[in-house]
Amino acid sequence: MSSPSPTSSVAAPCGAGPAAPARSPAPMSARPVRLALCLAPLLVAGCWAAANRPVVSEGVRRLVAADPGWLLAGAGCTCLTWVAASCVRQGALPDRVPAGLLLASQCAAGAANHVLPGGLGAHAVTLRFLRARGVPLDRATASIVLYSLARSAARTLLLLVFLAVSPAWRRLADLVPDGPELVPAVAVAGGVVTGAGVLLTVVRPLRRPVTALVRTALADVRAVHARPGRALALWGGALAMPLVQAGALACVGASLGLGLPWPQVVLAFLAAGTAVGAVPAPGGIAVDAALVWTLAAFGAAPAAATATVIGYRLVTDWLPILPGALVLSALVRAKAL
Repeated sequence: MSSPSPTSSVAAPCGAGPAAPARSPAPMSARPVRLALCLAPLLVAGCWAAANRPVVSEGVRRLVAADPGWLLAGAGCTCLTWVAASCVRQGALPDRVPAGLLLASQCAAGAANHVLPGGLGAHAVTLRFLRARGVPLDRATASIVLYSLARSAARTLLLLVFLAVSPAWRRLADLVPDGPELVPAVAVAGGVVTGAGVLLTVVRPLRRPVTALVRTALADVRAVHARPGRALALWGGALAMPLVQAGALACVGASLGLGLPWPQVVLAFLAAGTAVGAVPAPGGIAVDAALVWTLAAFGAAPAAATATVIGYRLVTDWLPILPGALVLSALVRAKAL
């Protein structure tokens, strides 16, 4: 008979469960990496502000004489944008996530959008947040796809509604390119679709994960719409987000004396965002150019339209980037991302 091992000869205290294994302290080499991850968003924010110093100073100079009450209202609309985004994120996911942390992640996502273009920064932050909450990768990715589709569908629906009820839609005809100018855009879109189809057909290792993602997305769509609360959060937030964003633009325009009624400002915002919103430019540079052009087409003075768009970016992107970066660093330090 073999003798008992030293570990088995030690009896556990009466009523106590098995001893939990001792947790080894984090290695010293991991602390500098974690500190770098916490400070990286702040460094990016500082570099971005330094690179755009002339634009920031011009926007600040024009906004010094603006009505502070309307600017404060625009800042409030910006905060409501985070709330609407949180509703859409939760509505696109069958799993329930903490509301406070979800709202904080969307605040941090705004700062991350200045690093990666086309909304990829916000999606990356949200993906890491959902993974930290235990959501499987396929379901988290499917929720991001559903989030993007719901936002695009809601924006298009609102644009059609405003085009139907507003007589100012006729002025947008001057902004629509002629037939020959549409050929490059159609060619690029057709090339992208054809290339994606060829890749999915030829590259089998790529086809399997895409098929699994589509299958998971369809299952989650059915699960979300089977729950009225989730469906209301998804589509209600998707409809509210462009409205509060346009509300921020209208508030900034009112503070600077833009001289356009609120429905025309909303229509200009929806038209510009729908036309070039898919262009992968950080900070919405292409959208800003189209927005100035659209506001001028509706009758606003070019200088006032330019100042309004600069003020809009200052209120919705540039001022929130510092608190967003701080929240992002706090979430990284708390291992919520």
